[in-house]
Amino acid sequence: MKKIFYYIFVSSLILASCQNNQKEREATKVQHTETKQNMQKEKTNDIQQKINQYIEVKLVTDTSKLNEKEKKMLVHLIKAVQYMDPAFWEQTYGDKQELMNRIKDPLIRKYAEINYGPWDRMNDNKTFVEGFGNKPAGANFYPADMTKTEFEKADLPDKTSQYTLLRRNKEGKLYTIAYHTAFEKYVKPAAEELQKAAGYAQDPMFKKYLQLRAKALLTDQYQPSDMHWMDMKNNHIDIVIGPIENYEDQLYNYKTGYEGVVLVKDMEWSKKLAKFIKYLPELQKNLPVEAAYKQEKPGTRSDLNAYDAVYYSGEANTGGKTIAINLPNDEEVQLKKGTRRLQLKNVMKAKFDKILVPIANMLITPEQRKHIKFDAFFANTMFHEVAHGLGIKNTINGKGKARTALKEHYSAIEEGKADILGLYMVDQLHRKGELKGDMKDYMTTFMASIFRSIRFGAADAHGVANMIRFNYFNEKGAFTRNPDGTYKVNYDKMYDAMKTLSALILKLQGDGDYQAVSRLIKEKGIVPKQLQQDLQKLNEARIPVDIIFKQGTNVLGIE
Repeated sequence: MKKIFYYIFVSSLILASCQNNQKEREATKVQHTETKQNMQKEKTNDIQQKINQYIEVKLVTDTSKLNEKEKKMLVHLIKAVQYMDPAFWEQTYGDKQELMNRIKDPLIRKYAEINYGPWDRMNDNKTFVEGFGNKPAGANFYPADMTKTEFEKADLPDKTSQYTLLRRNKEGKLYTIAYHTAFEKYVKPAAEELQKAAGYAQDPMFKKYLQLRAKALLTDQYQPSDMHWMDMKNNHIDIVIGPIENYEDQLYNYKTGYEGVVLVKDMEWSKKLAKFIKYLPELQKNLPVEAAYKQEKPGTRSDLNAYDAVYYSGEANTGGKTIAINLPNDEEVQLKKGTRRLQLKNVMKAKFDKILVPIANMLITPEQRKHIKFDAFFANTMFHEVAHGLGIKNTINGKGKARTALKEHYSAIEEGKADILGLYMVDQLHRKGELKGDMKDYMTTFMASIFRSIRFGAADAHGVANMIRFNYFNEKGAFTRNPDGTYKVNYDKMYDAMKTLSALILKLQGDGDYQAVSRLIKEKGIVPKQLQQDLQKLNEARIPVDIIFKQGTNVLGIE
């Protein structure tokens, strides 16, 4: 009997223990589920916040000013630049569809679309997709496992060409493949669309340009179309298309990314800007640097025009969207004929209203906010582009082109030059009476623009350039941070800092001093802790970092 009772007692304990263990397992399971759900919720909120960094803007223009042939031409031009999107996807990442199939979360997929890959362009190219490490410095232009030593030793004459990819053969050796071959499935239909658009072109010069550009896409011979583009003066519609900028290649800054922008000229604003071209030789002569660093003469066929952008694609559609264009990048074309500066007025106005003014209202001292003006923002941006065509393109000591000598640092230092020299030229023209308004407007708006562009991050050439300038200005006392967290511009000291920084950058480019530029970027291309905290205030106030576009023929109403 005692034995039976013992068994019953033990069985009861075992049963109770099992029940308690079950309850503990169930509680643990619930806790793990809740933790997983909370983590997923946090991740979703984080991605949503990243998406919220961008504010959507419609790309439109007054189509009532276009005739029927121009509208039909626009349809084909937009189709042409749309092919630049998948081409750039392959250059920067690889197989877009493979990436999208890996991403199940629709918000992460949307953010990958915005970034053209799994790396956050507004956060130093850090990954936001599980399973990915850091973005390769050479994007997808080179094999991910290629070393610089291997590249330097490779006996490939066209390895530094702007228009070749590097790949490995079955034996693991490097070889090159031309863009027009690697991306034939995109450039061929794009060229066909350009030819169709040419059929509607009423300006014979623009018609020929479209035909030359179509040929260039199929051959990678872009200089003839660039030369002809510089001779065009009367076209109402314009297009930038092809592999153009070197920003994406952060390994060597050799390779160009495919992009496209379709434009409609603002004839009235363009007339206002035309008068400034005649001052280019004088502006070059007056640069604040020794004669050896300004001996090159800018081309005299340069022009300034204002446009409405109606479509962006490829590299132009990534990260911080361009608000002005200075092309061609070909130094031979620049020295012979100059460059064209295209001010994208509708995009510029959107950034001014939705981003720059709110930033100024938080970070610029109240008594100076009256100096934040769109005309000043427009002029600063315009002369930034003018400054790209000035200065020096070839080193003075036999190191070849500054672009080649400075390698992966060239884009950042060139953007820095354009910014600071642009303000210098604004001051020069203001002193001549050619620019109206108070010089304080230009300087204060310039300071607010530094905060705007710094937010693009260290992965963006413009972001690095602005960080260098901010730290340099800080050292020179060009601004003061007030106890309330706002910034006051010290105009006299900013003027002095503007001149000395212009001279420093021009000399670095002329000397092709790679080591000195590396030190400058390392020392000053960083965001100080206090500034990080101030920029965080902008994020907390939900001020956008940049814009994304709602665009296309349906948005324009010309389907």
